[in-house]
Amino acid sequence: MRALLLFSGFVDRLSAQVGKWVYRLVLVTVLISAFNAVIRKVFRYSSNGLLEIQWYLFAAVFLLGAGYTLMRNEHVRVDVLAGRLSARAQAWIDIFGTVFFLLPMVVLICWLSWPQFVESFVRAEVSSNTGGLIVWPARLLIPVGFFLLGLQALSELIKRIAYLRGMGPDPRDQAGRAPDAAAEGLAGQAPAAAGDVK
Repeated sequence: MRALLLFSGFVDRLSAQVGKWVYRLVLVTVLISAFNAVIRKVFRYSSNGLLEIQWYLFAAVFLLGAGYTLMRNEHVRVDVLAGRLSARAQAWIDIFGTVFFLLPMVVLICWLSWPQFVESFVRAEVSSNTGGLIVWPARLLIPVGFFLLGLQALSELIKRIAYLRGMGPDPRDQAGRAPDAAAEGLAGQAPAAAGDVK
């Protein structure tokens, strides 16, 4: 289990680094959008390339940030019933949802999107819009984003199993903390928590 927790800590740190870059992409997207709006209004000039780069960057923020959002436990949840259950019951619900819904979806989308990226790359596909951009980088975002989401899903699964086995704290309590601190908390509390198991 310790090796799995080390893997989980590595994935959390990777997701945190990707999250930092996604924050920067949000700023870049806003600046490009503002620049595009200004030149369109002031100079009566419009560029399909500028519009498409906005779409690409928005897709990158959404897809590449999904794993980071999962790590922070900030995805939308419907906790009308689950929120009233114990922390252990919530951990079991998360495990069930991850194993039977999230991971199969990630595998399916990666499997379906990879050939589309490869075909687009080999054909050097370009947007059908005049002055449009090459398409394959946008298609590549889909399998990469879902692969990172799948890695983080495995990390969350490991943390919940460790919690249920008494080898770490409740991962939901760790979600808002820095990944290094959360990983240290999971690894460092393992002996003490294991003694508390009844």
